[in-house]
Amino acid sequence: MAPAGDWVCLRAALEAGCDSVYFGINRLNMRAGASNFQDSELDSVMEACHEKGIKGYLALNTIVYEGELDDLGEVLDMAVEAKVDAIICSDLSVIQKVRARELPVIISTQMSISNSESIKFFYETMGITRFVLARECTLEDIALIREDLNKKLGEVSEKIELEVFIHGAMCVSVSGRCFLSHYQYGKSANRGECLQPCRREYIITNEEEGESFSVGSDYLLSPKDLCTMPFIDKLIDAGIDRFKIEGRNRNAEYVLTVTKAYRDAVDKYFELCGNEGFEEDYEELKSELTEKMRKVYNRGFSNGFFMGMPADDWSAVSGSAAVQKKAYSGIVTNYYAKPGVAEILIHDNGFAVGDEIMFQGNTTGVLQQEVISMQVEHEAMEAAEKGMLVAVKTDKPVHRKDKVFIITDA
Repeated sequence: MAPAGDWVCLRAALEAGCDSVYFGINRLNMRAGASNFQDSELDSVMEACHEKGIKGYLALNTIVYEGELDDLGEVLDMAVEAKVDAIICSDLSVIQKVRARELPVIISTQMSISNSESIKFFYETMGITRFVLARECTLEDIALIREDLNKKLGEVSEKIELEVFIHGAMCVSVSGRCFLSHYQYGKSANRGECLQPCRREYIITNEEEGESFSVGSDYLLSPKDLCTMPFIDKLIDAGIDRFKIEGRNRNAEYVLTVTKAYRDAVDKYFELCGNEGFEEDYEELKSELTEKMRKVYNRGFSNGFFMGMPADDWSAVSGSAAVQKKAYSGIVTNYYAKPGVAEILIHDNGFAVGDEIMFQGNTTGVLQQEVISMQVEHEAMEAAEKGMLVAVKTDKPVHRKDKVFIITDA
């Protein structure tokens, strides 16, 4: 399941080969700071998903106040009309109203489901079959949950789907129940408004002596990103049914790269597992895919809780540790379909033959490619500068007003 914070990210997720996407609208979701979609776009979002055979899940996973219940009802009515495939939620009022409209429920990680009895309760009382497990669960915990569900529910346990986050940002409060942002800025993490004061560098002060000390060399409250690629096969073997990527606040190249990497890893596992030399080849593949993911936004990588309590997994940077960066170059002013050529007006950073450039747009999604050749006024050029109108052959169609970036090493 891939994240989609806006149209460009949605197109990137669909292009990357996800089975489903999850997204929010401009209210009642845990990424209020993301671009999100407008109410009026809900139909179009679901049409875009269903055209590709992809399921779309609406996140309504914040706590809900009394004065918002009518608003919640309106959103759910729109979700029914738009044919949303399921609602991700944790507040019992949301669960009740979703079930009343006969929409499938996915229990959010915000509910911290961490044992078989909790799952059994929700299944037997409400018929809920899909659960995003608490981030604190280890691989051993998950395997035991699956084993105990089989014992307690028998054949019915096959209906239960266990889902986990496999990649992306982690909160110092683990499942996100944090009050630091609310205390400092009046912006509640439990309402999707977190301003992430945990991502800053802190010092401690001895008020009696007037001395201050940096708290280590890392950002003490800022965890690294979760990355399960090195042991993704173990997650498959543990009986996990659905893999979820965090990142509705992240950019489209992150969505494309990370989704495609895990798509490749899972597909290759089922295609090649059991073949001679599989283990060695698969380890090599996982290493290659991990390095690809280092090129997009990350704070360094951690195993999370899957292998037990994390130790010294704090980020060493305030922002991204990506080994590549992008710089704005210009926009596509025209696209000529027959020759497959984009006309680009360079507003800022120029580029040259051999450079990597990236196109991004609401319809295009993300396209990254090498510049093989370029022309200015029908004459071949080796480099283009600010103010030039340059023609570049593209690997697939792009669209007018797409933004163009140059990709360089960080």
